Amino acid sequence: MVFDAHSDIWTDVTVRRLRGEKDVFRKHHMDRLKKGEVEGGIFAIWVDPPHDADHAGRTRQMMDCIRAEIAESTAFRIVHNHEELLKARQEGIFYVLIGVEGMACAGEDPAWIDTYYDLGARHAMLTWNEANALGAGALSGEDYGLTELGKQTVRRLQKKGMLLDVSHLNEAGFWDVAKLTDGPFVASHSNCRALCDVARNLTDEQLRAIRDAGGVVGVNVFHDFVHADPARQTAETLALHAAHMIEVMGIDHVGCGFDFCEFLEGEEDEPRTLGLEDAARIPNFLNCLKRLGLNREELEKVARGNFLRVLCQCVG
Repeated sequence: MVFDAHSDIWTDVTVRRLRGEKDVFRKHHMDRLKKGEVEGGIFAIWVDPPHDADHAGRTRQMMDCIRAEIAESTAFRIVHNHEELLKARQEGIFYVLIGVEGMACAGEDPAWIDTYYDLGARHAMLTWNEANALGAGALSGEDYGLTELGKQTVRRLQKKGMLLDVSHLNEAGFWDVAKLTDGPFVASHSNCRALCDVARNLTDEQLRAIRDAGGVVGVNVFHDFVHADPARQTAETLALHAAHMIEVMGIDHVGCGFDFCEFLEGEEDEPRTLGLEDAARIPNFLNCLKRLGLNREELEKVARGNFLRVLCQCVG
């Protein structure tokens, strides 16, 4: 079974509920996740670019839709800590940890951290690709790291028991987090710069820093992060990213954060990583790892065990 550390399903829930649909997760996502043997994951609140001019307004709108979906659906359960997660697993219920992908709101009003937490969020990224009052994202074009407010936010998130995620920070921000944290942090959906040299992927030095902090990196299926050559944007190449991470970090620090986006509005006709077009194809990736020589115990760690270990340590 698989734990997917990054999904934008809340965005689809919001779009569809605003059109009048209900029970979106069950109708549009549950079957595909079951076929992919996904048992749970982090669903992130992500303000998509058409709405980022009013980040706070769109976030409130998303939160309303999330609350409505939670109240209505029996297809999943929100979990807030490791104990609740294990209970849901034992009962065979799909479990969801609410995450935040970009906290631009908190830069304008730090009380937003409590708002996210009160909704149930136990995971956070300070930025998406943009620069905001907390720091600079990987595609912002800025070379500074966290602002003073961003550093204060990191400390506050850790005190509240929220898992800190660096996937979208630029390199300077990454190293600021590495210096500030006194426990594990993660990159939920990033690949290796050594195999695909793009700003969203991580250098070997960054991988080792996450290892040294006790954290985990989740591999990402987004085709441009897999390989520069479209012909090599395949499940097999993504497995090589995982293999490289294992070589650099060790088996205990690699996981899954697939970031499937085929269901998002406007993404239907975009290129896909071959063999990993949607969550139902996840077994293709695990079979590639098996062919590379991973045994059953190692596959279990990559599929879910490593992220669950970090959640047990960090999330309260």
